[in-house]
Amino acid sequence: MTAPSRTHQAAPGPGRARLLTGFLIAVVVFVVVLLWAKWLPYTAKVVGLNESHTWSGSSILGVGGVQPGEAPSWHAATSFLVAYLVAVWKALVAALLISAALQALIPRDWLVRALDRGGRWSGAVAGGLLSTPSMMCTCCTAPVAVSLRRSGASTAATVAYWLGNPLLNPAVVVFLLLVAPWQWTVVRVVVGVVTVVAGAVLVSHLADRRRTAAVGAPGASGHGQPGGVAVVSGQTQPVGVPVASAPSEPAAPKDVALRFLRTLARMTLVLVPEYLLVVLLIGAFRGWMLPLTQDAVGHGTPTVVAATVIAAILGTLFVIPTAGEIPIIQGLAVLGLPAGVLGALLITLPAISLPSMAMVGRAFGWRLTAATTGLVVLAGLLGGVLLAVL
Repeated sequence: MTAPSRTHQAAPGPGRARLLTGFLIAVVVFVVVLLWAKWLPYTAKVVGLNESHTWSGSSILGVGGVQPGEAPSWHAATSFLVAYLVAVWKALVAALLISAALQALIPRDWLVRALDRGGRWSGAVAGGLLSTPSMMCTCCTAPVAVSLRRSGASTAATVAYWLGNPLLNPAVVVFLLLVAPWQWTVVRVVVGVVTVVAGAVLVSHLADRRRTAAVGAPGASGHGQPGGVAVVSGQTQPVGVPVASAPSEPAAPKDVALRFLRTLARMTLVLVPEYLLVVLLIGAFRGWMLPLTQDAVGHGTPTVVAATVIAAILGTLFVIPTAGEIPIIQGLAVLGLPAGVLGALLITLPAISLPSMAMVGRAFGWRLTAATTGLVVLAGLLGGVLLAVL
């Protein structure tokens, strides 16, 4: 009787070791790809900016010679797509590898416990803190946010991670300190923290209220839970959101490798084509998207307010690489645009974009995606007001 009992007690040891090995492999993947795609290039960029204090890149809006107000064209679309891919391809590859590792190598219950220990506020803070090392633009962080959502992370943590990557990017904050007025950095940090933490909590609260209302809806049901709400790893999720197959129990190394490759292939084949298509469309129409000049804005409070609102809305649609907002806003500042417009674009241009909305829409749900977009528009207006005051 004693020997079988000892065998039974020792069995969990190798299984836990396998889970820990998978976790450590995922960490190595994260560190290696971020060193290659982000940390080393940005370190070199900071060194250069510290010497010159001048941003050397040009606005992606004008690539291919496209002028504000220019009609859509195939040349505008393709030239923008090529320039954008040259700027972000490393980050996109890194994002896909991190996303696959997140789903295939990290146990779902470990991830949920790490991000959702104490409710919405702690989840939003954890998601925001987790976002700062990866330093990705909104589109490149979208696949990782999808993986977090499918792995059972809460709404607050997932939204905070998605918005925190571009808004709280420490490299971009340093870039702003070196090449822009100090007020820009203050606006970016203050409004960024409020948006990532408080905004993610607000969006999560609205989403949970809607789910609660759905529970009481007549005839509503889903996965054995009322109201079309499923419970996954202790978290409520809307029915229709596919949950990742990330293991909570140990699997053989061969199975883990196959799961990683399947996840990587699926995300590449599903997310990348729609991503590139939307970027192509934005490139075609970019002449119409931000035709902001001093002549167009005019003078007087009503026109400045209207221009700030328009800039906040359009900024959520446009797609830029990391730090791409800096040359755009610097160029608009030279044209004499009011601080409200500049502050709105300082927040909305990096925070979210039409391609990133398309990528997260199915995993987040379109209502949640729309709510997050509305939040970013309001954050842009707050940024405009704060920069005007400063």
